[in-house]
Amino acid sequence: MSTVDVDLDITGMTCASCAARIERKLNKLPGVAATVNFATEKARVQADPEVGVAELIAAIEEAGYEASLPTPAVDEPQDALTNESRDELRTLRRRLLVSTVLAVPVAAMSMIPALQFPYWQWFALALALPVVVWGAWPFHRAAAINARHGSATMDTLISVGVLAAFGWSLYALFFGGAGMPGMQMEVTFFGAPSSGSQEIYLEVAALVTVFILTGRYLEVRAKRKSGEALRALLELGAKDAIVLREGAECRIPVAQLLPGDVVVVRPGEKIPADGLVVEGASAVDESMLTGESVPVEVAVSSRVVGATINIGGRLLVEVTRVGADTELAQMAKLVEEAQTGKAHVQRLADRVSAVFVPIVFLLAVVAFAGWMITGAGVEIAFTAAVTTLIIACPCALGLATPTALLVGTGRGAQLGILIRGPQVLERTRRIDTIVLDKTGTVTEGRMTVTAVHPVDGVDRDELILFAAAVENGSEHPIGRAIVASATGDVLSVEAFAAEAGQGVQGIVSERSVVAGRASWIRGRWALALPAQLAALVAEDEEAGATVTVVAWDGRVRGAISVADTIKPTSAEAISRLRRLGLTPVLLTGDNAGAARSVAAGVGIQDVRAGVTPKGKLDTIRELQAAGRVVAMVGDGVNDAAALAAADLGIAMGTGTDAAITASDLTVVSGDLLLVPDAIRLARRTLGTIKGNLFWAFAYNVAAIPIAMLALLNPILASAAMAFSSVFVVTNSLRLRRFDRLPGPADQPRAAPVGVPAFVS
Repeated sequence: MSTVDVDLDITGMTCASCAARIERKLNKLPGVAATVNFATEKARVQADPEVGVAELIAAIEEAGYEASLPTPAVDEPQDALTNESRDELRTLRRRLLVSTVLAVPVAAMSMIPALQFPYWQWFALALALPVVVWGAWPFHRAAAINARHGSATMDTLISVGVLAAFGWSLYALFFGGAGMPGMQMEVTFFGAPSSGSQEIYLEVAALVTVFILTGRYLEVRAKRKSGEALRALLELGAKDAIVLREGAECRIPVAQLLPGDVVVVRPGEKIPADGLVVEGASAVDESMLTGESVPVEVAVSSRVVGATINIGGRLLVEVTRVGADTELAQMAKLVEEAQTGKAHVQRLADRVSAVFVPIVFLLAVVAFAGWMITGAGVEIAFTAAVTTLIIACPCALGLATPTALLVGTGRGAQLGILIRGPQVLERTRRIDTIVLDKTGTVTEGRMTVTAVHPVDGVDRDELILFAAAVENGSEHPIGRAIVASATGDVLSVEAFAAEAGQGVQGIVSERSVVAGRASWIRGRWALALPAQLAALVAEDEEAGATVTVVAWDGRVRGAISVADTIKPTSAEAISRLRRLGLTPVLLTGDNAGAARSVAAGVGIQDVRAGVTPKGKLDTIRELQAAGRVVAMVGDGVNDAAALAAADLGIAMGTGTDAAITASDLTVVSGDLLLVPDAIRLARRTLGTIKGNLFWAFAYNVAAIPIAMLALLNPILASAAMAFSSVFVVTNSLRLRRFDRLPGPADQPRAAPVGVPAFVS
């Protein structure tokens, strides 16, 4: 049975245990497979069509949280999207500041005997009460909701720890003698107190609250920063557009654009939506989408992308895609999907978090009972139990993967690298072979004139002029390349005729001109090629070029060679892929001569030529059967099957939608030099995730036994707990500094495939 995908925004989650609990609740519904991400506060649900959205939301609300369908990001102003986050930060900051102002005097009086005036403890109680009740209210409220639903989370640990410290203090003040005038107390950071029933824990209750609020505030702010790349991506789009309606220009919001509208884009303005140029010529800055700083020349029939900037002349653009269908929106959707998913390593952390809180409560009880049994006294037992509750931190486990994904995929989007999901990161670690399609990936994918061979007595420019004139009536890529190489106006042609796959003929300036294959010229027109020209033609064809022989007035006048060209950055890209430990393989449907020429030009030894689309798929499977872990780089429809079958599919963003859809990773600009950068970024992100998880596990493994042995004051325990979450998030934020390696210092003109760079 088919399933439907549903995305939900969730509010009220405070730790990884909350996410795990919601996930379990949703997955109990029949026909539902859900993933809940604490960092992005989103749920991605695959459900049978019979399961309605209302049923999913009801299940989340039954667990004690709130859920709603997300507002389409492309239509909603980003200020509105971030208001809730700003309000949360503002509330936390106010709660933190007030609690800090009240808690500092409590801590000072409790720790410095010289400040302990008569009845100081009652003044400390008055200051600590608002901190424990109002400052820690978010934790108490969440703990109460969880208790009502029969569960416990990180907030439960914090709330119980703070209330236990405060409750013991109240008992000591009212019934244990700690309220007597002249009571003295000092704090021991390492080890338990020994002042009997006069010991109070007001400074613990107050400072634990302050430290946890500090950690929560820094965590929320860092999480907000980690999502800035996606927000910045969404904000790139234009806010309004100038549309031609009944011959008049009118400005409307971009959200009101419809396919078929013609918009006016003046120099310096953003193109409001994806479309085709119907009038004008200009240069377009696509750096915000592709990362490439060199503007792209556009003219009539050129495809343009929304959010790019027109930096040249006035353009009229017919809108083809709007709203969620635009390339910008699709990029944002890919990034968000990647950020919402979970890597395999995170699922282990989720399973640990799900059972962590009950285990911590059990360990706290064991610590208390153990110290009581040994006769150490209730104060030491109480300290061990409270410290155990406070120091445990599943939040760091829950944040380890999603925060790194948020930052890594967001940074990738800024550089023109779209990572489809967390599983992609794990695959990049294992790949050892990278298969590259030739045309459009390693080469430019368009034909250009690479050599001109006039016979003796014929001017080079004249040869191109007559060839371009007769080819101007042809739509063949070879003919287009010859026409594009002509300088000045192209001569008109009369009586034009074409013979499919062979050549063209026509009358140019009262001369009968023919241009086509050498065999066609010899056979159809019975014209002989001079020996020197025939040798040059054979040499170019052996190198993979297509040669057009030109003749007029009954004589062969020369030949023009046309070939695809290697991208200027391809050779350096292959070199970097080798340095990453990958073995490159060139895969193409082209002839062996052209394939060998390209391979030699970029430094690839393993060449597979004359391969059909099915053959490409078979090659991928053959390599995998030989024990290789294979990445495939391609851009065409004929690459889609191979991209899908590869362990890691990498599509060039300048290619077809089929290739991009079948891939795991997309290079928006089509520059092969970004492929090693993409692999580096994916590996760096995975390394950050592993570092985060190691810290989170190691922290808990080391900290809980120390707490149970009563070797640590609860104040230090709360500071360490807050630091662990902040450390994980800030470690992930280091990925924002990832940058592309610089390209070749001098970008040379693209070398022709297999043809010498001279023109004879």
